[in-house]
Amino acid sequence: MINRRTVLAAALLAALTATLLTTLARDVPEAEQSTLTWWYAACWVLFAAAALALRKVPASHVTALVLAGGIAVALTGLAGPPRTSSDSYRYAWDGRVQAAGISPYDYAPNAPELAKLRDPWLFPAGRPTLINRPSVHTIYPPVAEAYFYAVHQLSPPGARHKPLQVGGVLLATATTAALLLVLRRRKGDPRHAAYWAWCPAVPVEAVNNAHADALGVLLAVVAIGAVVRRKALGGGLLGAAVAVKFLPAVLLPGVLRRRPREVAAVLVPAAAVVALTYLPYVLASRSSVFGYLGGYAQEEGYDDAGARDRYALLRLLLPDSWALPAVIVVMAAVSGLVLFRGDPERPWRGCLLVTGTAFLLMTPGYSWYALLLVALVALDGRWEWLAVAVAGAARYVAAGAVGDRAALGTTAYALAAVVVLGAAVVRWRFLDSSDDQIRSAHDGTVRPLAGPTPQLPEPVRRTG
Repeated sequence: MINRRTVLAAALLAALTATLLTTLARDVPEAEQSTLTWWYAACWVLFAAAALALRKVPASHVTALVLAGGIAVALTGLAGPPRTSSDSYRYAWDGRVQAAGISPYDYAPNAPELAKLRDPWLFPAGRPTLINRPSVHTIYPPVAEAYFYAVHQLSPPGARHKPLQVGGVLLATATTAALLLVLRRRKGDPRHAAYWAWCPAVPVEAVNNAHADALGVLLAVVAIGAVVRRKALGGGLLGAAVAVKFLPAVLLPGVLRRRPREVAAVLVPAAAVVALTYLPYVLASRSSVFGYLGGYAQEEGYDDAGARDRYALLRLLLPDSWALPAVIVVMAAVSGLVLFRGDPERPWRGCLLVTGTAFLLMTPGYSWYALLLVALVALDGRWEWLAVAVAGAARYVAAGAVGDRAALGTTAYALAAVVVLGAAVVRWRFLDSSDDQIRSAHDGTVRPLAGPTPQLPEPVRRTG
């Protein structure tokens, strides 16, 4: 017999998939990308409705529905070329350069030494190249570069952007499977995996725009799941995630413990993996393997709050010159709280708090950075942090529709902060007291929500 609640969730999921497919298949000129705003908004609304309906689906149907839906949602990213980012063109170029036996860190794409590698796809005649910042060296860490090389080697001639998008589908689906596995082993709710599997940010950023962040997210999820019991393995995997994109380094306070031996058990393998993956490129490169990284940080205003709209929420309260010191102080306090008071059995909770706080303080302008945050929400189940991902998408995609990108970004992140803080108050006052009972139910035991443990009478001893 078909369960009505399962049918409702599946119907909403089908509507989400159809809307994503329509959105990503639309042939919209780059100058008119902001017209996609309402389509993206519709996708997020349908995602919220589908995730809400999943709560009522029988447990026996959840895993299959989450996984099948995740595959369907991810596949919609293949509907068209990259819509809102040109980063994948740089990935394809770096892969081609490596295949020619040249370090990707040595030359910028428009360097004359690489002229023989240019083709009409990435360098169309009479038009600017599709590669962004063609006059600067690449900034991507070594595991990301190895991924670009592998995709290039496995791609048929003339495949253009599709292999990287297909790689995004595989990475997104593997992350869904990893989330389900971690949740199952840690006795979590598999419904939470839908926060990643069905999230519109995944087909848009991980697949359609083919951002390498998806590889870093997969490695980070597996690392967090492994570090509970195998600290060296978890540390090594986290090091690999950092060597894809530096952002996963923010997870360290959540996975470390107070004892020096336990800290070393994670940090040493992580540092070793980063160093060992950089070593071949250091030996093969004439230029710095950090490329344009410093220039990129300066360009995005992370060193000067007044240069761009970084630290937008702090700048509502503090002078611009105080913003960066305030970020350092708050992040140190939150990291210390997580390090000394975090739950060693659920490291993802501390990771989510530190990462989400960093996003609210720094207010990044690129929506794909939030892929890591979405995966952490799927591990922990605290859906309110998805508001931060929505804010990033609004800041990046919708700003062109309203004209004032800075004002929209500040407003979106402020609303996200209100949602997060409001949910925290509700959980603290009404819900967190039930955590023990929920965990007891998973363990097959029963404990009261609060108050002293009832004492059973002593058994009567019979004599004689």
